[in-house]
Amino acid sequence: MKKDKILNSELSYTIAMLGHTQTIVIGDCGLPIPENVKRIDLAVVAKIPSFEQVLDAILSEMCVEKFILAEEIKESNKEINDYVFSKLGDLEMDYVCHEKFKELTKDAICIVRTGDIRPYSNIILQSGVFF
Repeated sequence: MKKDKILNSELSYTIAMLGHTQTIVIGDCGLPIPENVKRIDLAVVAKIPSFEQVLDAILSEMCVEKFILAEEIKESNKEINDYVFSKLGDLEMDYVCHEKFKELTKDAICIVRTGDIRPYSNIILQSGVFF
């Protein structure tokens, strides 16, 4: 048994299998999940787990080189926008409209569903390399 960090075996395995430039998505409980994309559903009830909890866990094990947020987050969810920048602000990033964001999720390796119910609590994380 793993001692700490990510204990969810499906999520841990998915992160370990990521190659350079592949993406995973952390999504709120309302983000549509395309049929061809793997779903890792961590949602228990509304607000549990939160976007921040899942992002922190994933960042503890994933090498990220770039992230993408929906443009609408700047107006509709400043709290999450600021949190993301406190964690990833030194990395390359893009804002795209929410419709484009949903299109980009179709190419993700997986979408990790949180219990978050705040609008636009979603992020695309692009895998980097540690060397």
